[in-house]
Amino acid sequence: MMKSIKKLIGLIILVTGVFSCQENSKGRVVVDFTRDWQFIKSDTLPTTGKQWRTLDLPHDWSIEGSFSEDHPAGVGGGALPGGIGWYKKNFTVDPSLDRYFLQFDGVYQNSTVWVNGDSVGTRPNGYISFEYDITPYVKPEANNEVLVRVKNSPQPNSRWYSGSGIYREVRLVQTKGIYIPNYGVYVKPELLAGKGQVSVLTDIINDSNQDAELQVSYEVISPNGESVYTQSEQMKVAAASQSTGNHTFSVQNPKLWSIEEPHLYQLKTTVSQNGTIVDISETPFGIRSFRFDVDEGFFLNGESVKIKGVCLHHDLGALGAAFNKRAAQRQLEIMQGMGVNSLRTAHNPPAPEVLDLCDEMGILVMDEMFDMWSISKTEHDYSMYWEEWHEQDLRDFIRRDRNHPSIIVWSIGNEIMEQYNHEDSLGGQIASELAGIVRELDARPLITANNDISPDNTLIKNGGLDLVGYNYHHENFTDVPKDHPGRPFIATETNSSLATRGHYDMPSDSVMLWPESWDKKFEDGNPDNTVSAYDHVRTPWGSTQEDTWRIVKNNDFISGLYIWTGFDYIGEPTPYEWPSRSSYFGIVDLAGFPKDTYYMYQSEWTEDTVLHVFPHWNWDVGQTIDVWTYYNHADEVELYLNGVSQGVRSKGKDDFHVMWRLTFEPGEVRVISRKEGKEIASKTIRTAGTPASIQLEADRTNINADGKDLSFVNVSILDSQGNVVPYADNLVHFNLDGPGEIVGVDNGDPTSHLSLKGTKMNAMAGKCMVIIQSTNTTGTLQLSAKADGISVGEIEIHTNHN
Repeated sequence: MMKSIKKLIGLIILVTGVFSCQENSKGRVVVDFTRDWQFIKSDTLPTTGKQWRTLDLPHDWSIEGSFSEDHPAGVGGGALPGGIGWYKKNFTVDPSLDRYFLQFDGVYQNSTVWVNGDSVGTRPNGYISFEYDITPYVKPEANNEVLVRVKNSPQPNSRWYSGSGIYREVRLVQTKGIYIPNYGVYVKPELLAGKGQVSVLTDIINDSNQDAELQVSYEVISPNGESVYTQSEQMKVAAASQSTGNHTFSVQNPKLWSIEEPHLYQLKTTVSQNGTIVDISETPFGIRSFRFDVDEGFFLNGESVKIKGVCLHHDLGALGAAFNKRAAQRQLEIMQGMGVNSLRTAHNPPAPEVLDLCDEMGILVMDEMFDMWSISKTEHDYSMYWEEWHEQDLRDFIRRDRNHPSIIVWSIGNEIMEQYNHEDSLGGQIASELAGIVRELDARPLITANNDISPDNTLIKNGGLDLVGYNYHHENFTDVPKDHPGRPFIATETNSSLATRGHYDMPSDSVMLWPESWDKKFEDGNPDNTVSAYDHVRTPWGSTQEDTWRIVKNNDFISGLYIWTGFDYIGEPTPYEWPSRSSYFGIVDLAGFPKDTYYMYQSEWTEDTVLHVFPHWNWDVGQTIDVWTYYNHADEVELYLNGVSQGVRSKGKDDFHVMWRLTFEPGEVRVISRKEGKEIASKTIRTAGTPASIQLEADRTNINADGKDLSFVNVSILDSQGNVVPYADNLVHFNLDGPGEIVGVDNGDPTSHLSLKGTKMNAMAGKCMVIIQSTNTTGTLQLSAKADGISVGEIEIHTNHN
């Protein structure tokens, strides 16, 4: 392999990377290394006769494939292809610098990297961030080549859609011979007696052959942009060694990081030698306090806070696994809109930018590392690499993420198979080992997410964990103080309620278990693989949305919950198999359209005035229809059908919705909410006519011309009166003119087999969505949407250099 790779270098057309146009006065040059890669999908490295394609990273080749039940990943893995892919890129480096590093935020999976034909390393884990020192392999005065093989084969190796490729950001970092290494600054803030007491550990490496006398300067920038602390100290680092400096300082009257006001400070660490700067590192941090109480739950900055969380997988819908910061930000914005204040990164390290966003947006995080340990869940999963890699992966995970104030708990395992071996100490031993590794590096509490809730679960009993976490088992929550005395508790995964946006089965006041049992083949359901969107269909291990929240809300000792899931995700289409290929669990569908239960949480978790009425009002004359309403800030709601009152309803203490059972007649349903007789809000739903036009609504009509920013355009099929047509499934064709491209389409339908990377999509329940990405050129984008027999929809989107 090495000979063939080195021979190939001479055959490659050079695509020269520019190291940077910035000055080296600060000692460090960080290059965005995502542009102009060459890619080919092939089992072996091609030498001649095959066409490589030019693309930018992040990239997921699986999402570009066709859906098929024959792919080895199966429907659990999204019914999309895996395989082997190759990436290569030519680049130059700054010859005035001394050390060169490649940093990968995530490659799925089993990646091997060569530089100029020499192997620099292999990393099996598809979610971990890693760095290679490529200094020994680089030619400072010449063109260089990096080659990466990504091997997402054999499959299945994941229980959900993983994606394939270099799907997160990549950087080329260039430094002098004296430098702060990756993850080399650790900021540990505490809130003590109203002051921010901050300890900083700074690693410095001296790669030269002489001892170095250094000056390390610290400057703290407040959330307002003001310098609030400066101090310097001397530090000696011996030749060819690493030293760690320990510096402590106080911040008077600090602005605290909180959910409502996530204030962030910036630590600027400058390393100088003989008056010349050799390196600078900038580290955001937040000052806050938190604790988990056995009896009273979670506290942030001394205030009781109920954790209202969701679990999210890493895929971004139509973009697949290819990370995009704006797409992740949109997901979190939608979650915050329903009142979510916490994220569980199920079940793996997230992209680093996700944690940056949580820091900036005030979202608490349960940061999760492993979905399995030494015992496998799928045939070819990470358990194959456990013995060799788990310690390094865990250490890199903690060191990467520990400066984030949003993180409140480390999860070292999800539904780990070792939990069931009550007579075997293996589970407790591994948990203890992992806990010990984490505690060497950080002091935040530890948890595993368990579906074995027995007091004999060795992970909980002997694993040295700080918190007890249950996946499901809501009916046993109130027994936790008895079963696990003295241990704070959080519901790490809940609900697994099921729904298809816009589909309704009646009657709605009985709960259906789909499937009837986890170990039985599901043979019931609907012929079109839909699930009713009333909150009345759940898995046998789960609950309705209302049932779990009722228990969590009414018990202070329960710190909170993490709902499975905030968004639908590709893969794991419980309760169905093929032709379904994505999940039904989400409170929001894969395209980003909320399902109805979104508004139940919004009515409970936010101060927004909520009045949500469903279903739509297009049915057969005489059909019996259940109308549900979620509301808040009101004593009562009254429903009018074509102007005639159908009665007043009020919620009881533990109720979250009200219902009317009506006989359908065309026209309109109007619901009014009142408090003490005064109208608070009203909502009208009308019987829609036939499709007449297309409406386009962009989440942002001005985006950054950086080649990465996105505009998500919602598409609605309207009748002649402007009502969304709830049964519309028109095939919509998109065309874009101007400096941008269509990078995704979706409608939230788990059974659709149209490409999510195409330029056409059927509406589902009257809606679909198209994603527009900028280029590096400013201008105006003209998006048009066409469907047979109805008026064209158009919208302008502007790209600017922000």
